[in-house]
Amino acid sequence: MSEQAYVSYKAKVEAALARQLARSGICSNSVASEIERACQNVSAMEVYAEEKVIKHDVRALANVIRRKVSDKAKPYVHLTATSYDIVDTANSLRFKDAVSNVILPDLIAFEKALISISKAYASTVQAGRTHGQHAEPITFGFFLSYYVSRLGKRIIKLKESSEALTGKFAGAVGVYGPLSLIANNPEKFEEDLLSSLGLKSSEVSTQIVQPEPLTDLFHSVVSTFGILANFSRDMRNLQRTEIGEITEEFGSKQVGSSTMPQKRNPINFENVESLWKKFMPQMVTVYLDQVSEHQRDLTNSSSQRYLPELLTIFDYCVRRLTRTIWNEETAKARIKVDLVNIETNLSRSLDSMAAEPFYVLSAMSGDEDAHERARVSVQRAIASGSSFVEALKKDPELRNYYKQIPASKRKFIENPKLYTGIAQKKTLQVAARWEKRLKSIKS
Repeated sequence: MSEQAYVSYKAKVEAALARQLARSGICSNSVASEIERACQNVSAMEVYAEEKVIKHDVRALANVIRRKVSDKAKPYVHLTATSYDIVDTANSLRFKDAVSNVILPDLIAFEKALISISKAYASTVQAGRTHGQHAEPITFGFFLSYYVSRLGKRIIKLKESSEALTGKFAGAVGVYGPLSLIANNPEKFEEDLLSSLGLKSSEVSTQIVQPEPLTDLFHSVVSTFGILANFSRDMRNLQRTEIGEITEEFGSKQVGSSTMPQKRNPINFENVESLWKKFMPQMVTVYLDQVSEHQRDLTNSSSQRYLPELLTIFDYCVRRLTRTIWNEETAKARIKVDLVNIETNLSRSLDSMAAEPFYVLSAMSGDEDAHERARVSVQRAIASGSSFVEALKKDPELRNYYKQIPASKRKFIENPKLYTGIAQKKTLQVAARWEKRLKSIKS
């Protein structure tokens, strides 16, 4: 993603062009080799110095390469290419490499950490929350499995979208004008050149490649970034003083506030969400870059130069979250799960959580007003600070309906901690599924 890398990728495309010219019998192998060697020794500083003089970035690159080869080789440098044959192809190539070599491995490492922690806490009962309020019991592992599944699907989509990136070598308006002058089959020339770089060609191009493959890639990146932000917000909220169910690792010399010595802030999760807020809107620009007049205008030229920033910050956030929750050296969770607080918080609402199983089981036993009866009773218990479960056993009317419930099902009412459905089973299923799928993604 560096400036030097950008120039090097463009030079790599120029070298591939020279080699394809040789394969097509248009220049000699020795000339192609000479141009390849020159392309391997191009620096960004040289190119940018030349650009300051001539005011054109790709022609500056061609000039720098030409200075490094013999007069015999000079005519074949950049021969038949338009600027965006080089730029679009180089961008597709480096973004594909970035995803394959850096981003996917980092995402897989994060996914593996989530899987490991979700399995460890698959049976740890926790209060489920909707609208910021206690709902029904879940498990902490199940909470994490939701992110395991979401993230896993995005990993696959990222891989697919990066592999769908295309290059082009069709000239200034996409009709292969220059190539038609020197090659018998311009499309085959383009196909072979791009194949040597590991890319496919766009079915039809203008001066630029079709923008949708790149749009799809960055949509995959930004939507994955949204999952990181959602996870970070949830983890930050679980660290609230009033909740305190998890804790970020806090260094012995770490400072939480310049004035309050007691502060221990969830800075890692906060920072990731903050960076998402900064870079997520860049996706709007990517969508705007789909629109280009006729065979091409210049409105995407400057805006696309900031795409590496998005990829870099996204990958930084993936790595930061992994470090926050997982210790790779010990292969153990770095995030601390407070089982006492989880139990304490759950107990605050556990009695009222019996209302749903009571309502469902009562309805199944023939009570046509089961939901309303349960609603009135549990709200009365909450308001008076009394026990809903005890009321079921003492109130004559409620007791009558309670007795109609099969004895084997009453345990979910008398001990709502058991009312977690298939949370544990689902957690382990999701973990196993994605452990298996990650292996295929790596291969």
